[in-house]
Amino acid sequence: MIDTGATEAFDVAERRMWAGRADAYAASFARLCAHPVEALLDAAGVSAGGYVLDVGTGTGTAALAAGQRGARVVAVDADAGMVAAARERGIDARPAVLPELPFPDGEFDAVAGNFVINHVGRPRAALAELRRVLRPGGRLALTLWGARRGAGQDLLGRACEAAGAVPPPHLPRLDPAEDFTRTPDGFGQLLSEAGFEATDVVELAWDHRAGVDEWWGGAAGGIATIGLVVTSQTPATRARIRREYERLSAGFSDGDGRLALPHVALLASGRA
Repeated sequence: MIDTGATEAFDVAERRMWAGRADAYAASFARLCAHPVEALLDAAGVSAGGYVLDVGTGTGTAALAAGQRGARVVAVDADAGMVAAARERGIDARPAVLPELPFPDGEFDAVAGNFVINHVGRPRAALAELRRVLRPGGRLALTLWGARRGAGQDLLGRACEAAGAVPPPHLPRLDPAEDFTRTPDGFGQLLSEAGFEATDVVELAWDHRAGVDEWWGGAAGGIATIGLVVTSQTPATRARIRREYERLSAGFSDGDGRLALPHVALLASGRA
């Protein structure tokens, strides 16, 4: 049975986690999340003349790329700061929170969501809503941080552990009844259960290159769950985390003063 209280608490925690952090995100983790965008748009069949919804647009990277392909694009995000940042880039961005979208049935030829499904408390209801706004035969493509992780994804977490950081009690925790297996099979099954056909899930792996301060800046700026962990610590513990981070990051040096951080994600697609 779904715990509505836990679901609401997850969504509230997610909204708080991102509020006021658009600039910090743009200066840190946004480049990481931009890596799969072209593959995401390919999987959604985005091309010139199509009408595309970019859901969970963040600062608008995927929407901008879809527009550069000649598509007509509308973008939505739950955070007002992200919507404002996307609008500054010339994107038709609007506030909206899954699983409720302000569009009629069958409105779009394609829907793309870059690392958004992991930030909603009701992923199945969200997928049903995304299917609703797609025309029959339209395509959905989503990226997700899955169960298999690259070593670079764990660098900041390892630094927190080595420094003795204690995770705060207010971290977003998805209701187990709403969760799903974060594997290619599990992600594909989630789409199939939502009524999508011809589903396909592939694993993407890449090395994200970032400066030492840039990568630290995302966590120090409170971005994502790792940011909540870091910023909830005492100043002394945060200083220890930074020292451990610098020590551990040496193992990811690319020899040119930057870090080569292995990452793994899932890319799923399906037809409405």
